[in-house]
Amino acid sequence: MRTVLVIEPGRPESHYWLELWRYRELFLVLAWRDLSVRYKQTIIGVLWALIRPFLTMVILTVVFGRIAKLPSDGAAPYALMVFAGMLPWTFFSTGVSEASTSLITNSNLITKVYFPRLLVPAATIAVAFADFLVSFCILIALFAWYEFMPGWQIVFLPGFILLAIFASLGLSLWITALNVKYRDFRYVIPFILQFGLYISPIGFSSAVIPGQWRFLYSLNPMVGVIDGFRWCILGGQSELYLPGLALSAGVSLFFLWLGISQFRKMEKSFADLI
Repeated sequence: MRTVLVIEPGRPESHYWLELWRYRELFLVLAWRDLSVRYKQTIIGVLWALIRPFLTMVILTVVFGRIAKLPSDGAAPYALMVFAGMLPWTFFSTGVSEASTSLITNSNLITKVYFPRLLVPAATIAVAFADFLVSFCILIALFAWYEFMPGWQIVFLPGFILLAIFASLGLSLWITALNVKYRDFRYVIPFILQFGLYISPIGFSSAVIPGQWRFLYSLNPMVGVIDGFRWCILGGQSELYLPGLALSAGVSLFFLWLGISQFRKMEKSFADLI
């Protein structure tokens, strides 16, 4: 029986996406490994996913709600409004921060074995999503504490979760690819995320932004995501600015396309650069 070796100049793009599906078990292994490593030998383990957003919510509520006396969305409790914004932002920032160095930390695996490299940062985003699900328990507790029930808008929450995944994955892939070639990005990323914490409507409502600037303000892709989360969670208490939502969604999809295209363009050189 003869073995035929076929040498192709390149592989169609569709083959790459089929390979992602074929390597789905590796994706699960990488995600589970990252999740177990994060909480291995920690004192309080998974409670870190609860403590961090809760303490941030308390600080932002005191600073913006009690000291600055900024208004909440309608009659919704200020702490509930803040936490509704903290949920997507914590998922986004954790995903981008961890994924940006994921290829470098997995250099031994990348230089020895072939697999679609996109699985590595994608698995990191999956771990951040697991933290998001844990933090969602605090939201349920806040509903009970304030005796607050979400409206029918809650059925649209999965759509805004998907938009948050797109925003974090797109930016993560772009920064991850750049970080392999230019290691200085590891120092820039924390600054960008810290800056984004203050320019995103987390500790305050987007309604405080002057009307003539609100559309431009929505160039920040997390503005539409956070406003969407609040609209779903707070219901009629939160106003949904549709032009800004459309702009933020467009920016998120643009970064998703940019991140995938840049990642795919540089993927063949990752093993050599690392």
